[in-house]
Amino acid sequence: MKHEQQVMGIALALTGVLALSPDALLIRLIDADRATLLFWRTLLEGATLWVVLAFWYRGRLPAIVRAMGATGAKVTLVFALSTVLFVCSITLTTAANTLFILSTAPLFAALISWLFLGERVAPRTWVAIALALVGIAIIVAGGIGGGTVAGDLLALATALLVATQLSIARHARATNLVPALAAGMLLDAALLALTYASPAAVDASDTLWLFLLGVLVLPTAFGLLTLAPRHIPSPEVSLIMQLEAVLGPIWVWMGVGEVPPVTTFVGGAIVLATLVAHSSLGLRAQRRRRASGGTMPTVAPRAPRGHP
Repeated sequence: MKHEQQVMGIALALTGVLALSPDALLIRLIDADRATLLFWRTLLEGATLWVVLAFWYRGRLPAIVRAMGATGAKVTLVFALSTVLFVCSITLTTAANTLFILSTAPLFAALISWLFLGERVAPRTWVAIALALVGIAIIVAGGIGGGTVAGDLLALATALLVATQLSIARHARATNLVPALAAGMLLDAALLALTYASPAAVDASDTLWLFLLGVLVLPTAFGLLTLAPRHIPSPEVSLIMQLEAVLGPIWVWMGVGEVPPVTTFVGGAIVLATLVAHSSLGLRAQRRRRASGGTMPTVAPRAPRGHP
């Protein structure tokens, strides 16, 4: 790998994570009800992404959308549901709980690939899954009696849905599925507009936070994190992505003074240490494989493009 290419990939991933890290804080700062928040978040993010896609691909976009076929429909539905559950989770539990639990999605993606795609899981991934589940159990146990268990379980459901999305994308790696993400966002917005959302019930401050979230933060972050794996290996991107689980709660603590319980730090430390070790070992194995010119038939989960 050329030095310039590696520097570019690291810069893209780091900038993407930094852009994504205020997401939880912005959600906390918005006073609108959950359904209205979700409506504007998905509408603005989806519309922005469609504009970018139309500008980038121009006349080729309709063909790209048709090429997604049934796979695109699956990703649209999974992403739409995961987005709803993510926002519900982060409004029902601490931001740290949600982000630590959600960061385990690449590990669950390996498990799903083993179950449904028949891919062999590396021993280190089995160990990482077991340790991550221990960390998640500690985090959830800390919410018993504190009213955050529902949010923690929704975060776990979100992680499983993101893992499903990653596995589908891995199985159809030759297909451009980015339009499916944009479609999922607009699907959420349409359903919420017809049901629980009150789009006009936002004040001036909410408008500012929603604009920052849906037009600047999320599209910028997802765009950069999508480009990063083109320059550096996916395990390296996954390693950098773990910064979000650290930076996100810090932003929320600085912005609204939210301090997670001790169990969150204990469980989160186990999850984060496991993910860092797993990504580091995966990166080392990938470099050895490249140096030897061989292949390794084990699951190497693709780096997530950030949370929903």
